[in-house]
Amino acid sequence: MQNKSQLHFKERALFYLSNAVAQQGEAGTEWKFNLKAVYGVFFMNFLLNDNVQLRTDVILADRETGELFSDRMRQIFIVLPLFRKEEHECDTDFERWTYTLKNMETLKRMPFKARKAVFEKLEEIADVASLSKEEHERYQNNVNVYRTHLYVMDAAKEEGLKMGLEKGREEKRLTIVRNLKSAGMSDDFIAKATGISIEEIRKL
Repeated sequence: MQNKSQLHFKERALFYLSNAVAQQGEAGTEWKFNLKAVYGVFFMNFLLNDNVQLRTDVILADRETGELFSDRMRQIFIVLPLFRKEEHECDTDFERWTYTLKNMETLKRMPFKARKAVFEKLEEIADVASLSKEEHERYQNNVNVYRTHLYVMDAAKEEGLKMGLEKGREEKRLTIVRNLKSAGMSDDFIAKATGISIEEIRKL
C-alpha cells in the first residue's frame, strides 16, 4: 500500500507492470509472444490528482470506440480516503476488505470475523505493535494479499479457454485459483479477478 503521494506515481506503476510483461520474453525463435495477463492493484492512502473515484480501472482500449485492444495488462487503483462506509454498511467482500485495510491500525477488534475465517486469523495478529520483527514479517505475508503497494498477479486469464490450450497454461490458471482460495479470498472475488466461473472455482 502506498501511504504518501509520490511524483510520477502512475508512471511508476506502469513501469512495474511493463517490466512484469517484458520478463516473460524468452530467448530464441520458438517464443510466440504468448503473453500472460499482468494485473497491478494499487492501494493508496492519498488522492490521485483530482480523482474522485474509489476505484479506477485502466485497460488497453481504443480511444475512439472504447473497444478493448488487449487484456494482457490492467491497472486497478483503489483510493482508500474515498471509501467512507462504516462497518455495518459493508455488504460485499470487496467492501469488507477495503474497510478492514483502511482501518487496520485503529481497529480495536477485527470486523466480519463471523463471516470469513480469514478475518479470524487477522484478529489473532491485529495488535501489530506487539509483534516481533519475525512475527511482523509473517503478518505482512498474510495481509499483503490485499495490502501490498503492488500486487502483480500472473493471471492467465483466457477468454473462453478453448480446446488446445497448452497444459502449462491450464496448470498455471488452476494454481492461481488455489492460491487465492488458500489466502481466504471469496469465490466471488476470485471469479471477478480471474474470469473463471464460480462453479468451476468451487470444484477446485
